[in-house]
Amino acid sequence: MLKNFRTYQLAVNFYRQSLCQKLPSELRSQFTRAASSIALNLAEGAGRRTNADQKRFFQIAMGSLRECQAILDLAYLAEHPAKLTADALGAHIYKLIRSYQ
Repeated sequence: MLKNFRTYQLAVNFYRQSLCQKLPSELRSQFTRAASSIALNLAEGAGRRTNADQKRFFQIAMGSLRECQAILDLAYLAEHPAKLTADALGAHIYKLIRSYQ
């Protein structure tokens, strides 16, 4: 099921990009944890039975994505390709969350 979940696939790709980021050591670990949290929360949300549970996990994934975007900003990487991937991923997660309203 997850391999057909486009937003999840984007999150996995974003995580893989995060492993290649040249970040200050104090930000690198946090960035990697937040990036993995996006994919993990999307997967967990997709496995939940109720709409409320699904939406909650998708919102957590969005929060982790925002954390990654802030780290990229702090590291002066606002124009980095990972930022573009994060923006695209954010649009997908936003649509998921909005679909529950």
